This record gives sequence, C-alpha cells and structure tokens, in this order.
Amino acid sequence: MDSIRRRDALARAGAGILLVKPGTAFGSQANSAVSLGVIGTGGRGRYVGGIFVRDSRTRLAAICDLYPDRIDLAKTQLPGADKVPAYRRHEELLAAAGIDAVLIATPVYLHPEHFEAAVNARKHIYCEKPAGADVAGIRRLMRAAERADRTRHIQFGFQQRYSPEYLAAEKIIASGQLGALSMMRSHWLVGGAGGRPRVQYPPEVEKLRMWYPWKATSGDFIVEQDCHGVDVLNWFAKARPLSAIGGGGRKVRTYGDNLDHLNVTYAYPNGLNGFLHGCQLARNYSVVNEQFFGTAGFIETARQYYEWRRGQNDVVRVQSRREITIDAVEYFLKAILNGKPENNSRDAAESTLTSVLGRMAVESRREVTWEEMMRSA
Repeated sequence: MDSIRRRDALARAGAGILLVKPGTAFGSQANSAVSLGVIGTGGRGRYVGGIFVRDSRTRLAAICDLYPDRIDLAKTQLPGADKVPAYRRHEELLAAAGIDAVLIATPVYLHPEHFEAAVNARKHIYCEKPAGADVAGIRRLMRAAERADRTRHIQFGFQQRYSPEYLAAEKIIASGQLGALSMMRSHWLVGGAGGRPRVQYPPEVEKLRMWYPWKATSGDFIVEQDCHGVDVLNWFAKARPLSAIGGGGRKVRTYGDNLDHLNVTYAYPNGLNGFLHGCQLARNYSVVNEQFFGTAGFIETARQYYEWRRGQNDVVRVQSRREITIDAVEYFLKAILNGKPENNSRDAAESTLTSVLGRMAVESRREVTWEEMMRSA
C-alpha cells in the first residue's frame, strides 16, 4: 500500500492563504459567503458539495480529483463546477488564492494525508468520515489536528451529531430522564455485498478506483460504514470503550477482502455494554438505527426520527425535518461565519478507532483492549 500511496495518491501539503476575520471578508466576496474547494469529486464529494453550493453562504472556488472522468462528472452534476479551476493534485488547490474552506471527500485511507495538508494550509475543514482506515493513519490525523490553527473550524461527516432529532435524544439521556443507561445497540443491516463491480479498471489503479471493498483502503465496512452508529454509541455514552469482542465473516462477498457480516460487543466504563450488529447481506430489507435502554425508558434514534418510550402507552415520536447532512453543512457554515470555530477531530478519531477496535476483535476472535489496539501501530 505504501507504493500505491507514493505512486497514485494525491500529493502532500501545500501553502495556504490566511483567512481574514469574518467581519472583513471571505475569499474574494463579502462575509456572507465562504469560498469552498472540493477535494475528491466522487459520488460523496458531488453530493455533499452540492449541499454546500446550493447554500447561498457558499461560493464554489475550485474542485480537485486525480481522475479526469470524476472531474467531468463534477462539471455536469455540481452546480458551478464548470466555471471554476479544476486541479489534479490537492496541493495545487490548497495553494490557490481565495479558498477559505475545503471539503475532503477522497477514499478513506487518504483522509489523514489530505487532512494534514489542509491543516498545514490553514483551511477550515469538512472531512468526510471516517478519520482513516487504520490506527497509523488515524494517529497521523490526530497529530495534525492537535497543531491545527484554533481559528479554523474542523468538522467531520458524522452527521448525526448535528441533527436536531439526535441532539434532542441525547439531551433526554444526558438529563437523566431515561434513568441510568444500561444497554446500547447499533444496527447497520443493509445490502451491498455481491460480485465483482461492473466497471473494470486496470490492475495498477483498481484498488484506488474501487477502494471500498478492500480493508487497506476502506478499513472494512465496519470502519467505512458502521462508524456512524459507533459514533452515536460513544457520543451518548460520553465515553469510548475499554475493550471489544466479536465475530463475523464472509458469506456472499466475492470481490475484495472485506467482511460482509459481524457482531461486536463493546465494553464501556461502569459496566455499560454497546452492541453493534452489522451486515451487508440483507436483500429487500434495511434497518439502520440505534437503541438506548434506560431504567426509566427507551429511546430509538435514526436519521428519519427519534422515538422515546416513556411508558407502556406513552410514546413520543419526532420525525426529522430534512436529510441530516444538510444540518451538518449548515452547522459548518455558521461556525465559520459567526467566528465560533470548533475542532471535532478527537471525537471523530475516537469513533473511527472504536470501529477499528471492533474489526480487530472480529479478526482475532478474542477480546481486544483499547490499549492493545493503540499499540498495534
């Protein structure tokens, strides 16, 4: 994988442009707009980038991708992308004048490298989850985050943390209205595992362009996908787990080396257990939610709603008002424009590491502690 990084990864850090205070200007426009560069114009980059540019507080300034076909897709699917500079190397985008913030939506294993480069360039950063594919990469990201400019807002694509409905559910639990939290569960039961993709790429770029099915480039599906649910468990528990045990394997996946089903039990402080049930085996079925059991009630959270069962005939159900990525983007823009930056890197890194911990427990078929995981790289 090191050779892949050297040969094909988007390159190292570039020089940055000092962002002036909110009261003066953003980029080349007035303080009502944040100028944005998009690094990685695959499906997620185009989707989240589209949410950004459809908000009047954002001005698209540049796009970047290693592959020309991805740049061409951005020019047709991302509003305004056909009118801004398009770069093949991310250090060129980061060195360009007038870019206040960047969206990093590149393959998972490149997140630490691109995050570090954006920190060096002193940009506001919205980095897609997870924080990396392995312990070494995540630790690299954490080191960069620790020396980041405190006037820059840094946020990750763990959208649940910005959803009004998730925030309301978390407040209920934190206030003690659910009683003592006694058990947590996260379900990511979806489809997706199958045969070889229809698009075929040359062997030298196959794992770069089809990075998702490979553990070295995606972290496995527990890291790339299930990290969302794991992040909610950590957030609501106000802790990271001490250890994990688990099991899983492959039943239908024939391409790549990722698993396609697993179950993990996380041991949190004070005897609290969190259970992750994940699979990509489902056919015509999907369950993605979290459940929290307290001595005085029960709460279920999902991207579409939260449901609070206060008693046998006392149920409160609140529907989400919109797709929660919109809430995350709105929070990012407000933090910059209001001059109230935050750095959410540690939470993002710990949730990603929690997913890696679960993966290691499944692979080793024994209990793995947090300390053992951190010593592994």
